[in-house]
Amino acid sequence: MKKIMSKGKVIDMEKKRTDIPFRKWIKTGIVILITLLLLFLIFTNIFIVKEGEYKIVRQFGEIKRVISDPGIHIKVPFIQTVTTLPKYQMTLDVEQSEINTKDKKRMIIDNYAIWKIEDPESLIINARTMESAEARMEEFVYSVVRSELGQLNYDEIINDENSSRGSLNDRVTEQVNELLKKDQYGIVVSDVRIKRTDLPAENEQSVYTRMISERESTAQDYLSQGDAEKNKIMAETDREYQEMISKAKADAEVIRSEGEGEAAQIYNEAFSKDPEFYRLFRTLESYKKTINDQTVIILPSNSPYARLLQGYVE
Repeated sequence: MKKIMSKGKVIDMEKKRTDIPFRKWIKTGIVILITLLLLFLIFTNIFIVKEGEYKIVRQFGEIKRVISDPGIHIKVPFIQTVTTLPKYQMTLDVEQSEINTKDKKRMIIDNYAIWKIEDPESLIINARTMESAEARMEEFVYSVVRSELGQLNYDEIINDENSSRGSLNDRVTEQVNELLKKDQYGIVVSDVRIKRTDLPAENEQSVYTRMISERESTAQDYLSQGDAEKNKIMAETDREYQEMISKAKADAEVIRSEGEGEAAQIYNEAFSKDPEFYRLFRTLESYKKTINDQTVIILPSNSPYARLLQGYVE
């Protein structure tokens, strides 16, 4: 072991040589630790803004920045926080509720709303969270829908042919947006729709019975109208038939009378040329009608029939 005297002090050279590398390793370790700590702080405070989202940077609860453009950003460590809100359109499924129509009928309405965030700063300031904003929007939708449907009759709501849902949806959407704008929630509703209408369980059977009765009554009206139309057509057909038969019979009688007249004229002209032959012909014709295989005739001897039967023709 070598020792050196310096100004009355003894210096151990071996020990000094062993302390120098140890100190270098300590310094290197500290530098690496500080570097890692800095990298950790940098990477944990870098945030990425994606397409379709807002990033709200807050410092001690106060909004410092609202970032909507995609890119990489950094915040101050420990004192700033980042909140993410969606930028795209969302669907709010409003809880189904029971309402009364204008004609005092109860029904269950199930709605949904299409909405998006337009001003995230106003939403954070006035609603605090997106869940709170959705809850307020759901209250507005229910209130407006109940008010609007309360001015319509039950049949106007459920009947597709006479339904007023189209204009109703537009009115509800407009009024809900007015309420949201008034309270400055920073959100906009693009559409409110009725997803389903139903009856309370205790009213279903009575309504179904009434609907069946109404349909049967309507069917009976159609049947009555059909029977009346059938009877009308049959009466009209019978009248036309009788008119045609009467006209045909009249035409036939005219033709028959004309034919008989012409036949009589021909007979007169023919028989006037030989009266004796005419009388013979008439007598023979009468035999055809009066005599058959079982006919028994008693005639006087001077009867024309008897004379002809006996062969006297003069």
